[in-house]
Amino acid sequence: MSDILEVKRLVEQQNEAWGEFMKKNDARLKAIEEKGAAPADLVEDVKKLNDELSQTRKDLIEVEKKSNRPGAGAADPAAAERKDAMNLYMRKGDASALVAIQSKAMQSGSDPDGGYLVIEEIDREIDRVVSVVSAMSRICRNVMIGTNRYLKNVKTSGMAMRRVADGATGGETTPPAYKRMEIEVFPAEVEPWVFNETLEDAIVDLASDLAEEAAISFAEGSGSEFCVGNGVGKARGITAYTNVANASYAWGSVGYTASGASGAFAASNPADKLIDLQHALKPAYRPGANWLMSDATLAVARQFKDSSGAFYMWQPDTTAGFGGRMLGSPVEVDDNMPAIAANSYSISFANFRRAYTIVNRSGTSLIRDNITAKGTTKFNFRRRFGGGITNFEAIKLMKFATS
Repeated sequence: MSDILEVKRLVEQQNEAWGEFMKKNDARLKAIEEKGAAPADLVEDVKKLNDELSQTRKDLIEVEKKSNRPGAGAADPAAAERKDAMNLYMRKGDASALVAIQSKAMQSGSDPDGGYLVIEEIDREIDRVVSVVSAMSRICRNVMIGTNRYLKNVKTSGMAMRRVADGATGGETTPPAYKRMEIEVFPAEVEPWVFNETLEDAIVDLASDLAEEAAISFAEGSGSEFCVGNGVGKARGITAYTNVANASYAWGSVGYTASGASGAFAASNPADKLIDLQHALKPAYRPGANWLMSDATLAVARQFKDSSGAFYMWQPDTTAGFGGRMLGSPVEVDDNMPAIAANSYSISFANFRRAYTIVNRSGTSLIRDNITAKGTTKFNFRRRFGGGITNFEAIKLMKFATS
């Protein structure tokens, strides 16, 4: 089945499951309203349909991964030469052709930390997989640098207009205020091991196989850091700053709204808390803003209706990245976001492209080691990256607490 047909089938499956979910959940809510509790079999039906919706979303993402893989396309002699050079290094440890190619391209043949820079096709493959696996990598601003830190000036306040009489002047206005933001990049590595017999098998596309394996590891590690990393030798996650009640927000902290209950949504009108969070973000940042939460948190929020009971807060929409939309804004699902617990920050609503910056130092290096372990060769992929909030106004969190 082609990718297009598979996507169509899964979208139809999602719509059918959503229609059945709404019927069952409406019945569950009615039973709670009338009798104080819903029958166990009805609760189980809602759970099964919720799980089916979550699985369909995951299946759609897998199809997206597959369809985004680079195709064969037209033959590129230069690309073939680069791939042959990389394969020669991987299989035999001979880097002479790789060094010659990178020298012609005016690139350094080796990384300062050791090893050789991988060919651009492998680097692109790693970046592609990272963006598919990690929601934060996809929705945040990504910059490439050639140094060990990224510096940016951010305007924290502008100038105020004033009225003056004809022929008069009001003097100087208050100048705008700026903050200097700095993000440091730190080294990270993954190290797949390969049996030497595999290196001798010409049928195996070693470069692509190892690139994807490394990419998934980088994606999972970086995705976690961008959500919860403490910033010590790694990226600083969106939940790891000084978080304050939104009424007390000041630059350098992240404002939050409360869910209304400890480790849960408020028992009465829980959907109102989602509205509060959305409106905590200034109107200037709402166009282009996204919800970010784990799949388990979305499964809870998906059951909410507005206070009048007229419509569901969440609606399926494949144009929103298969996470659907909530209150009109796309939902991004990232299981690196904390699970709902007492005082957890499990939901974010933000204009992530303006709020958070991911910084990559150009180039991925590769060290081949066939000495350490007899019978195997290990390939050490090394990258340097970091991340942090660069606009504190553009992001808000929900704290699962009474206040």
